[in-house]
Amino acid sequence: MENPGKRNIAILGSTGSIGTQALDVIRQHPDRFRAVLLAANNSWEALCSQALEFKAKTVVICNPSHFRKVKDALSGHGISVYSGMKSVCSMVQDPEIDMVLTSMVGFSGLESTLAAAEAGKTIALANKETLVAAGGIVMETAQRHGARIIPVDSEHSAVFQCLQGSGGAPAEKIHLTASGGPFRTWTREQIAAATREQALRHPQWNMGSKVTIDSATMVNKGLEVIEARWLFDMDPEKINVVVHPQSIIHSMVEFADGAVIAQLGHPDMREPIQYALGYPERLRLNNRKLDFARLATLTFSAPDTDRFPALGLAFEAVKKGGSMPCILNAANEAAVEAFLQERIGFYDISGTIEYCMERAGFDADPDLDTIFATHREVLSMARERIDKTAASRTL
Repeated sequence: MENPGKRNIAILGSTGSIGTQALDVIRQHPDRFRAVLLAANNSWEALCSQALEFKAKTVVICNPSHFRKVKDALSGHGISVYSGMKSVCSMVQDPEIDMVLTSMVGFSGLESTLAAAEAGKTIALANKETLVAAGGIVMETAQRHGARIIPVDSEHSAVFQCLQGSGGAPAEKIHLTASGGPFRTWTREQIAAATREQALRHPQWNMGSKVTIDSATMVNKGLEVIEARWLFDMDPEKINVVVHPQSIIHSMVEFADGAVIAQLGHPDMREPIQYALGYPERLRLNNRKLDFARLATLTFSAPDTDRFPALGLAFEAVKKGGSMPCILNAANEAAVEAFLQERIGFYDISGTIEYCMERAGFDADPDLDTIFATHREVLSMARERIDKTAASRTL
């Protein structure tokens, strides 16, 4: 007989970095978790392999061009196969599902997160762009339907864990730590000439390509500031970023008396994933444990927004509010895609963001339709600028 406490998990983005590590957590605790729904965009072969290993009840391949291949591969195994984002949104509302891990990359995660919130699900949130683009709407929807959001990003999980140990005391300030990325010690001139391969060599974390580039530009930390603003209902002025290259302290919470609680651990995303899946219980994890006698120096410094202007733009966006974070996010998605395609240079990413923030239509109090319209408008605007930038580079 199954453990009555066993949780049925839906993993959206199961073939990505977060999704595969979440499945490793489930692999370590088959008596506590079951992956009942798996969804991926293009990696259909990996999706099929996961579905067979974990005996998933349902899979969704978001790209409909792969539907027939997935359907044929899973035929005879009792696994229901669907395609498209509408199917994802419908499936996450299945009463059998206890928790939805949203780890799809970029703006694409917004619809499914909202669908899970409307169904009152517990959401393990690993898609920061959802709150960046529509934080107010998502949090209000979750509150209205009784959905709970537990952060999975290592920094926000750290803050969440610190607050669990505060005895209910409100946070005075949040300190989000940043590794500084692969270009932490580089000059602006060196960074300007950085290649795709160099930007993808993160010194601490093993992440997907989009998040790794975001870390290199430090826009990732800016997106996390915006996310923290919504997750913890904090004024942006009370959210601080500090560069901590060792990535041992994942974030800190400061209280009114000046006391600071920090959460520490080796850089391993399975730890915050498992904490979210098992919350409020802490389960054993087969990972590397801290040995304080072997730790060398832990260092901290302020971020340099001259060498990393995208971080400064993110702070501008969160202070402006309204649709500005959505504008920032859409421009960044288009620019990172172009950089990964080697069509533009490294600083063209922040240049594209700044261009769109200055020109895109701004709404101080956007509804959901406005958020989607803004995203489309800015993607078009950013890609048009990228095309011109790419053309000038080839002359």
